[in-house]
Amino acid sequence: DTSLSRRIREFESRWERQVLRELVQMTLIKDLTGLYYTKIIKSLKYFEFSYARVSKLNTNPNQLTDQEFETWDGFATRFSRTSDLFLSKFIKAAVLKDDPGFDGNFRDYLNRAEKLKLIDGTSDWLEIRSLRNVIVHDYSEDDLEIILKKMLTLSPLILNLRTKLLP
Repeated sequence: DTSLSRRIREFESRWERQVLRELVQMTLIKDLTGLYYTKIIKSLKYFEFSYARVSKLNTNPNQLTDQEFETWDGFATRFSRTSDLFLSKFIKAAVLKDDPGFDGNFRDYLNRAEKLKLIDGTSDWLEIRSLRNVIVHDYSEDDLEIILKKMLTLSPLILNLRTKLLP
């Protein structure tokens, strides 16, 4: 009898600790989603400013001045930062907020984000992530014009987050 009572108390105690951990995790995820939302909106403001500047520039590296290279470099940094913040932080927090037990790889998170209507499709966002990885790592000078053009082409998807993420 005492053995059974002790086991029941241990079970109840473990169950209470598990419930408490899950509540804390859900609260943290909710807070993180709000924090990342705020950061994305701020990042988008600067990204939009940079986009307006580079959209008027030539994409041929051989025809750029040093100042224009600097403008493109700032834009590439903002492209990388904003896309990474959304793809690596916000989506994960939003998916976990919806389903705290969710576990998957990057593509699984994108698929879930599409179901949550955070994005319209996964293929463009996979391309944005791939381009972001090229930008932050070494790339060939020969590929620079292609990279600049791809950033210009994919940027409207990122800029659209301002309206897509409205509460």
